[in-house]
Amino acid sequence: MHTLLASKYTKAVLFILGLGPLASIVWPFWRGYTIPNPLEFIQHGTGDWTLRFLLITLTISPLRKLLHVPELIRFRRMLGLFAFFYACLHFTTYLVFDKVFDAHEIWKDVYKRPFITVGFTAFVLLIPLAITSTAGWVRRLGGRRWQMLHRAIYISAVCGVIHYYWLVKSAVIRPLTYGALVALLLGWRVANWLVRRKPVSPAKPAVQPAPVQRLS
Repeated sequence: MHTLLASKYTKAVLFILGLGPLASIVWPFWRGYTIPNPLEFIQHGTGDWTLRFLLITLTISPLRKLLHVPELIRFRRMLGLFAFFYACLHFTTYLVFDKVFDAHEIWKDVYKRPFITVGFTAFVLLIPLAITSTAGWVRRLGGRRWQMLHRAIYISAVCGVIHYYWLVKSAVIRPLTYGALVALLLGWRVANWLVRRKPVSPAKPAVQPAPVQRLS
């Protein structure tokens, strides 16, 4: 397992797999299948895969610690960028096909429709994370500040779940499932943080036996 994860080919395979969801969205149009609501099909597909890749990205840290597989960290950046990639497709679909680049309508939506507001917030939070995902930005920002910035992924994931929940209104099983997974992953991080902050009690010195006195 460790050898497989450390292989230079594993990332290439992961990259191809990451494009699979895009192929599944494009394929029905390529084949000329009848889709009742094409815009909704694309928006839901790209939105679902944005959340899924966010969840997979958040799963990396718990898995590498629980399974003792540090090599998993190699894939976190790519998975996070795939989340941003599908978020861009999701937003572009809304921008181009739904609002036709009408900035006034977009800002009116952001202001008046709460599910658009939180969805837009989730997308905007991912932008600096994608920009600063390289090793060069880690050096520029410093490890501590870089980690603080990238914790915005937690807020983005929560906003994404709320966006989905408010959007579907009645068919809430899937967004609730995503929400439960996000809560579990964030809960693990909180528990892990509390364990690390717990002060370690100093070891008590061993009690030395009293010296035996000989009777003279």
